[in-house]
Amino acid sequence: MIKFLPNSLTILRVIAIPFFIYSILINKPMIGLIIFVGASITDYFDGLIARKLNIVSNFGKLMDPLADKILVISALIMLNINPIAYLHWVITIIIAFREIAVTILREYYHNKGVIIPANFAGKIKTTLQMIGIITALTLYTVINRKFIPFITGYETALIIYIQIYFWFTAIVTVVSGMNYFLVKPTRLKI
Repeated sequence: MIKFLPNSLTILRVIAIPFFIYSILINKPMIGLIIFVGASITDYFDGLIARKLNIVSNFGKLMDPLADKILVISALIMLNINPIAYLHWVITIIIAFREIAVTILREYYHNKGVIIPANFAGKIKTTLQMIGIITALTLYTVINRKFIPFITGYETALIIYIQIYFWFTAIVTVVSGMNYFLVKPTRLKI
């Protein structure tokens, strides 16, 4: 039973995505933030459990990064549209293009019998994206619900900081994606 736990957490992350999207669309950012953080935590634990108990599966190698990509792209889209609208669409397009290109490359190699696991640069990219999304959702929640009154007047500066952070993250995302295209995978045959 325990051997299915990492994959179950990955599936749970995918199931959480529509609920996250819906909560943002109905302007319930606190609920969306909680769902996103919970989904992000499952990403950490499914990998930790799989490595610790040595129950790595081909399903997990493919679906874990795919679930991350769907979660992140969904969140970035939510940060682009109302009610939040903090990010420029170019950021989301850059990040989404990289994620889709790497997914296609992984699928191409998977069809040739080779699994390409996430690399260290990809893990840094994912961490930066998750931190940025959580920070942006937290800021929107605080501003929207007026939890911290002294933030009033600093909203514009904080939103600009979020935008600069995401431009940096988009650059890291592109650089981490280049690793997949520059290194020919020859390991982890199915």
